[in-house]
Amino acid sequence: MFTAPSFAIFTDLLTGWVLTPGRRTITRMLTVADPHERRAHDAYHRFIRAGRWSMAELWRVLAVHAVERFYPGAADAVVVLDCDDTVYKKTGRKVNGAGVFRDAVRSTRARVVHAWGLNLVVITLRVTPPWGGCPLGLPINMRVHRKGGPTTVELAAQMIAEIAGWLPGRALHLYADGAYATLVGADLPRTVVTSRLRRDAALYEPAPPRTGKRGRPRTKGARLPTPPELAAAATDWIDADIDERGRTVARQLWYRDVLWYRACPRRLLRLVIVRDPTGVQPDDFFITSAPAAQPAAVAAGYAGRWSIEVTNRDAKQALGGEDPQSWKGQGPARAAALSLWLHTASWCWYLTSYADTPSWRIRPWYRHKRTASFADALAALRRTLWQQRITAMSASPAHRAKITDTLLDALAEAA
Repeated sequence: MFTAPSFAIFTDLLTGWVLTPGRRTITRMLTVADPHERRAHDAYHRFIRAGRWSMAELWRVLAVHAVERFYPGAADAVVVLDCDDTVYKKTGRKVNGAGVFRDAVRSTRARVVHAWGLNLVVITLRVTPPWGGCPLGLPINMRVHRKGGPTTVELAAQMIAEIAGWLPGRALHLYADGAYATLVGADLPRTVVTSRLRRDAALYEPAPPRTGKRGRPRTKGARLPTPPELAAAATDWIDADIDERGRTVARQLWYRDVLWYRACPRRLLRLVIVRDPTGVQPDDFFITSAPAAQPAAVAAGYAGRWSIEVTNRDAKQALGGEDPQSWKGQGPARAAALSLWLHTASWCWYLTSYADTPSWRIRPWYRHKRTASFADALAALRRTLWQQRITAMSASPAHRAKITDTLLDALAEAA
């Protein structure tokens, strides 16, 4: 994947990315990664912008490793994936691939906010951590959506096909929000798709049997009411306790097999309606391509999709994914991809090294902390990397402990 010089630059750059406090611009990272200036700073910029290496191959290596690590055992175990898009904000009008896109974080139903940056379509591997609770989302593929190019749905389909090629024989289950609902009819290889359904979706009954008369047979049955109208008319609700990211909640479920002709004209899909019996939350409407999906499994599985939202936040805030100032060639896309790649690599290292062993110090004001966040994983990785660098410079164990403990904690928890 790399030549020897490129691999040295790659490892130095990612080490500097982890250790650098504050903004992760390339120049700041290389001051930590290469403090003795063994090579020219242009080499790091050129590596990102025009280096002869493949980000797709880097994703493949990481995806195969993560699936083998977190989905071991039988090859028929379903690999759970999540899909979403996010905007990496940028400054400057000459950033290759950048455009004006809707900012989902700042937008509301009444007001749409746009931002200038890269629109990334991300696929994450859903992993249940040893401590339980909310699952983790580990990025294993990414594409940049460009104006005038393939749509976000088409990019997601391309990535799923690519991942299926990396994982031969493995069954996949993709959860996505309503923007990707049409993937239920995309015939993705070995992939079941579950998505939120828009409230005004045009649903139909199955096509009636052929009559034997001349002419083209009917391809769909009678038009059904909209999902909210179906929910209002439903009476045979199923009471169930749903595992919602480690928390058990009571819900009412209703389902029906329908034909969503716009997205999947040839086969039936399962509509699942989830209702909060207390009336606090509005009804949720889901569509899945699994022919015999259990409604409770659909509701619980989609609730776990929140992990990808947490991943997007952590990659921006904890790893500074928007910070690298690479504007030309492949630089912007590669820098964004490396921040997500590093997120997965960091979690893989942490879950292997610590598992359910706490890596953080118990603070007097936070004695009941039991679960690790990505900030904890990053702090542990920083501490290990700084330990390797600093302890070799100390004379005796007592001197080393006295000097390094405070420094390691400060550096590991730096913003």
